[in-house]
Formats: sequence, C-alpha cells, structure tokens
Amino acid sequence: MRFEIKDRDGLARIGVLETRHGKVETPALLPVINPNKVLIEPKEMKKLFKIDILITNSYIIYKNKRLKEFALSKGVHKLLDFDGSIMTDSGTFQSYVYGDIDVDPIEIVEFQRDIGSDIGTILDLFTNPEESYDETKRKINETVRRARISSKVKGEMLLACPVQGGTYEDLRAACAKKMSEIECDVHPIGGVVPLMENQRYDDLAKVIISSKRYLPLSRVVHLFGAGHPLVFPLAVILGVDLVDSASYAKYARDDRLIFPWGTEKLEDLEEIPCNCPVCTSTDIKELKEMDKVEREKKIALHNLYICFSEMKRIKVAIKEGSLWELVEEKSSLNPMMFDALRVLEREDVKEWLEKFESISKKSALFYVNPHTLHRPIIYRYQKRLFSVYRPREKEVVLKEEVEKPYSRYYREEWEKSKIDIIVKTPFGPIPLPLDEMYPIAQSVFPKNIDEESKILSEKLIKEFLEKFELKETKERRKGKRDLDLDLDLDRVRYIIDMQFGKGVSDILLDGEVKIVKSKSTGKIRNVYLNGKHILSMRAQDGLFTLKVDGGRILHTYYASPRFRVVVENNVSDYIKNGRNVFSKFVVDCDSNLRPFDECLIVSEDDDFLGVGRCLLNRDEMLSFNYGIAVKTREGVKDGRNN
Repeated sequence: MRFEIKDRDGLARIGVLETRHGKVETPALLPVINPNKVLIEPKEMKKLFKIDILITNSYIIYKNKRLKEFALSKGVHKLLDFDGSIMTDSGTFQSYVYGDIDVDPIEIVEFQRDIGSDIGTILDLFTNPEESYDETKRKINETVRRARISSKVKGEMLLACPVQGGTYEDLRAACAKKMSEIECDVHPIGGVVPLMENQRYDDLAKVIISSKRYLPLSRVVHLFGAGHPLVFPLAVILGVDLVDSASYAKYARDDRLIFPWGTEKLEDLEEIPCNCPVCTSTDIKELKEMDKVEREKKIALHNLYICFSEMKRIKVAIKEGSLWELVEEKSSLNPMMFDALRVLEREDVKEWLEKFESISKKSALFYVNPHTLHRPIIYRYQKRLFSVYRPREKEVVLKEEVEKPYSRYYREEWEKSKIDIIVKTPFGPIPLPLDEMYPIAQSVFPKNIDEESKILSEKLIKEFLEKFELKETKERRKGKRDLDLDLDLDRVRYIIDMQFGKGVSDILLDGEVKIVKSKSTGKIRNVYLNGKHILSMRAQDGLFTLKVDGGRILHTYYASPRFRVVVENNVSDYIKNGRNVFSKFVVDCDSNLRPFDECLIVSEDDDFLGVGRCLLNRDEMLSFNYGIAVKTREGVKDGRNN
C-alpha cells in the first residue's frame, strides 16, 4: 500500500492513498451504496460531489444470485458503474443486526478479491458495548485469527482489519497491537454504531484513542458508520482518515434532514435553513407535498451536500491549522460532544496528542470554550516553560495582561530591573521575552474568559511560583542586569531554550553575539555568533530557523541522537547538496523532535549533512515508506535553499 501525508494538523492528516483505481485524498467520506437499492447512482455522486471512493456491502452482493454472478464475471466496478475506488464490507454489521449470517469468513474475503474490490474487509466479530469483558475478549481473539488467515488470501487487494473491543480500552489496545503485526493496509474501528446512536461521544473518543495510538501510523484508519458530520471533526483530530455513512439515505427514508448541528424532521420545519442546490431549488411546501420516492432522493441529496461540505471544511481547517477550533465549535453544539472533549483533557491523552502537534501553525489560536486551554500546543508551552525556565532572582513582578505584544508596555521596566516580569495570561505565566513566540502572540482571547479557564490559569501561576520558589513583589529592584543584558538578547535566550531545550542557549550564544533587527518592524531577524550566521527568526511565529553554522555547533556539542534525523549512508551526498529527506531513508530520529521542529540531518556514522525542518515525528518517520520526512533547508556542501 502506498499512503503518504501531504499536510497535517496534529494527528489529522491530508494524505494520499493509492489503490488500483486511483488516488484517494484523505480524510475522505465514503457514501454507503446498497446494491439492492441504489438511491443515488454512484456516477451521479461522482459528478455532483467529485467522490473518488465509496463503500458497498459484499455480503449483500454475495447472497443475491444475480448480483453475485454479475460481480464475478464483470467486477464490482461494472456492477455499480463506478470507475473510482471501491471498498467493500463483509457482512459484520448484518450479523450484529440480524444475528449469525451464512458465509465462511475466508470465502467472503476471497469473494471480495475476486470481484475486484480495491479495499476488502475481513469478517470480524462485532463487539457490542454491552457485552461482557470475557465475551468481548473471545470475539477479539477470533477476529485476529480470521485476520491472520485472510491476509494470506487477499492477493493484490488492500485488506481492512477492524479493531474491536467494545468500550474496554485495554482490549481495544490489545486488539490494535495484534492487528499491527498482520500484513494489512486499513484499520477500521468497529463496533461503534451503538455508541453514536446513543450519543455516547465520550466513549467514542476513548475507543478511537485506545485503538489509534497502538496502530502503525503509516496505515489508514477508518471509523465505521460515522454517520453524522457532527462527529467528523472529532474523529479526524484523533487520526481517523476515512469515515463512511449510510445515514444520508437512512435519514432520508424517515424524512430527516442532516445539518451541521444535528438532524431535523421535515414535518417540524417551516423553513429549510440551507442553501445547497436542493434547498435553493425546492421550497419547504414543495418538499412536503412531493411524491415519497422523489422526496426521499431529494433529502438524501441534501444530506450528502451537507456531509461533503463539512468534510471540505475539515480539510480547509487542517491546511490552516485551525481544526481544534472546529472541534470545539462542534462541541458547543451538543453537550454530549463536549463530554468527548473532557476525555481529551486527560493527562495521558494530552501527552500523546502533543507528540504529533506542530511547533507552530499558519493561523492564530482562537479561544472557543473551556477546552481551548487543554489543546496540545498550549499543554506543550506549559510543560516546556516549567522545564526550561531559569529564574534570575527569587522575586518576580507579576503583571496583568495588556495588549500584545506585552513588551511594548513593559520593555523599559524589564531592562532597568534585575527582577523578571511575568505576565498573567490565560496560558498561565508568560515571561516577558516570550511574548512574541507562537502561540502567545498569535492568539485571540475574549476580554473575559470563562471561570473554569480563569481558575486553571491562576492554578498554573501558583504552581509556577512554587516550583521555582519565587516570591511576588510589586517593587522592582533597580540596577542593570548581569552582563548588561537587554530584552532582545533575553528574548533570543528564552526562545532558544523553549525551542531546543534547557541550556542550549548557553551553547549557541557562547561567544560574541550580534543580533540583526528588521529596519521596518524593529523585530529580531538574524543571530550571529563570532561572525557566523547561526539562526534566523521567523516573523510569522517568533521562532528560529537553524542555519548550517548553528547546526554545526549543536552537532559538535551534543551527542547522538539529540536534535538528529539519521539517514542511510547511501543518501548522504544528496542531503549535503540540499535534497529533502524521504521517510524510507530514515534510520533513526530524536524522539523529542516534533512536526516542524528544526533538526540536524546526519548519516549513520553521525557525519553532519545539513539542517532542515521535520514534517513528521520519529514514530511517523520510522513507520512510513513514502513521503518527505524532513524538508532540508541547507546542505553542508552548497547551502542551497529548498
């Protein structure tokens, strides 16, 4: 299977999955096609919604003599008259709804292979959330057994092996680990429809997390029966790549219309709050009086317009780096969705999510609700500050938040005092030199945040003072700082330590330091050490890019694997000449590196080859065989920019 990441926002990723019938861009919505009752033809869907993948049920085809013979002779693509990628399910959901089904688990996989499915699914055992621990465990063992056998008969077909386990997080994790050992390509998260039908979104979040975190990152993750677009952003932010839905048709049969905030019964509406092509060409009165068959198709089309529009919105948010805002917005529409965000506030979950969070983003951080302060990027800021902060004195001055940048108001006081100024903000404590780095400066909060966030902020400030044994004083102690430091040099020191680690500033600034500032903005642009250009500061996020001479210093002083991405020796010359690093050539990587972190690129012999910017973290680099792992900025031979 060929799958690579093209863009990302944390675990959410815009990727490209290649099948025998073309490329599929993820995250993708797969409309479910019932081969016995095709409400909207796949060809029409492709024309209207530009779909490149759909899902149908191989068991339904298998049990219908006419459909079975046609599919075996001409293929499932001819049967559905669709030239894109087709995924097939195996009948597991039918077994959940109707009881045992009459089909051999291996035979149904071979059938999917023989009818030309691009992605076939094993016949797993559906684990109902209400089942006992022992029964769930038994079903997992049987599902894994079937997956192992099925992987041997799949041929060229991509194989989907679902992760089951009910609501038992340890069993989900165990199942995911076992599935990881099997040669397959896609991992649907199964057994979740009852959770979504009962709006148990907190349990759904736990199920996705306990499954995703133990699966290979290079494999595609699919949420079976996601149904409603309200769930899509939550699923995608937790690393789901594919969702399927039959709800567009199921709701249409019951005269229910999907909207971004929920569903509405047609009979309860006096106006349709929608501007999709269906709703702009048909008024509410016409729709209610329409023939049942025609009305069902109209509503189904409306439902698809909403679903695909919401998926587009998610992709835009990933590219902008604003998906968390969308997730929190959805949680504000439904109390049960907010329960799901509470799951994401667990310490272990935030620690896991932080590993995939980019160092900075294209868009500013916007406050939405109390969950905002639990986002991975804010969690990272707080953890790093508590790790790297080095107080100059045992007293600090606490200042109230003012208009950004804070140094506009407090700069003179900082430079004339030996006592650090700490600004009290929704993020918690912010030392003045950090006021221009992402996401501090690039954030938008209301004048008055909610009480829960206010309490959290105050708690962090209290913990900060206690950890470093600091006392608050309202009087500044006059006198020049040690070494005659000014705010610019302090800013450089603070940001280096926040970005690269505690004490790294002592190494990168050990000598004659020259700071070059922009003539137009007055902001720091470049840092020189002993006449050599070692760092440049990015205007958009207030963080540093690493130059080759800065990389040499870090490489000389710090032992492997710190800051390093290690590549195979045979590609060393390419990297020296400024070529990008592809995942398949990565041998190892510093586990502390995060997406968009600055890094050193070295050979297996630890020869310094160049500097660049990570696009993936360590686990992703070692998992993927396709795509760019590091965007090389400068190679040691010619320093060409990419």
